[in-house]
Amino acid sequence: MACNHKFKSDLYLSNLDFKPETLIVGTFNPEWPAANTAQWFYGRTHDEDGNQNNNFWDVLPRLYEEETLINAGPKEWRGFCRKKRIAITDLIASIDDAEEGETEHQKHLGNYSDKNIATKFKQHSPTKVDKILENHPSISNVYLTRGTGEIFWRNLWQPVVEYAGRREGIREATLLTPSGYAFYQQSRYNKKNREQPINALADFILYSWEQQWHF
Repeated sequence: MACNHKFKSDLYLSNLDFKPETLIVGTFNPEWPAANTAQWFYGRTHDEDGNQNNNFWDVLPRLYEEETLINAGPKEWRGFCRKKRIAITDLIASIDDAEEGETEHQKHLGNYSDKNIATKFKQHSPTKVDKILENHPSISNVYLTRGTGEIFWRNLWQPVVEYAGRREGIREATLLTPSGYAFYQQSRYNKKNREQPINALADFILYSWEQQWHF
């Protein structure tokens, strides 16, 4: 039995009641294990011990000079996206060789690791992001919230790169991950900028996103 995306019905933007201008693309949010308490995209803002482990809903509003939404919920997140004409999707719609009854599969998906998604499973059904762009011509900027250094993720993103290259008026770019893994880039940055370090991880991610965002 495949592991579907927890918000699969939202992946192709069929539930939107506005014309999006910006599309943000993540990786995968598994519908199981049951410990996945995310209520919407990037919704696992804190781990089981209450520690902040994803800064997306802090950084995105602050890009627009608005208050953080890190402690808000789906209603506020969706409302913000509607106001700013932002849509969200993910690269993978399902992992088809994942078995819910397999302890190892539960473990691999339960730590929400992009590396596990890419290396521990072989059958992935991608979201056709290029088709989303084709069906929503109002989108002029599309961002992936991770790098494409690994060939697995680069191959999934390549159709978007090619589509943006063919269509005038659309821009694609990659953003620094809003997860805790951004710590490694932050550490390298601060070593090079010892006189003016950026000590808070969320502030560093915000700084990085500001270099790529379309305004």
